[in-house]
Amino acid sequence: MQKTICVGLDIHKASLSVSVAEDGCDGPVRFIGAIPNTPIALSKLARQLARGNCRLEFCYEVGGCGYGIYRQLTKLGHACAVVATSKIPRKPGERVKTDRRDSQKLAILHRTGDLTPVRVEAARSYRYPARAAKENAEIIVRQPKSIRAIAWKAQVRLCRRFRALSASGKRPTVVVAAIARELSGFVWQSARR
Repeated sequence: MQKTICVGLDIHKASLSVSVAEDGCDGPVRFIGAIPNTPIALSKLARQLARGNCRLEFCYEVGGCGYGIYRQLTKLGHACAVVATSKIPRKPGERVKTDRRDSQKLAILHRTGDLTPVRVEAARSYRYPARAAKENAEIIVRQPKSIRAIAWKAQVRLCRRFRALSASGKRPTVVVAAIARELSGFVWQSARR
């Protein structure tokens, strides 16, 4: 059986703090250290941790650094979960935050399955023109007409907004964050109906 290692990353513009939680509920949790936030350093880290036929599962908090790390790790063949800060369980009174503690906590919570990942590529799909996917047609037809109207309005608006923001020269992370915020509003509106 392949051993699983959960890797918690606390991400900053210049560095990544790395902790690993070994397989099993009571496996050891180790702080590896800080590495530069570069594709080369991340690839090297993944290679080193994957020795011995281990399956790596990375996780990190979504932030200003975007989803480049997610895309790099999944391209290397590793699982990666991006977690919204608001979805990370915190104890009352827990105020001291350090890079080491944050990375260790992410590794532990990921190992126990207590983290809820966000859908990374959902906002990026709006870079294409609005259309109803053929594979989702059956699901769409079963929805109430009011929900279908909201969904189509969201699809058209978010596609147009994605292209406008991208064309204006905004950074991709800013564009995706703006689209995700608007998308959450449409989801909220749908849930209220």
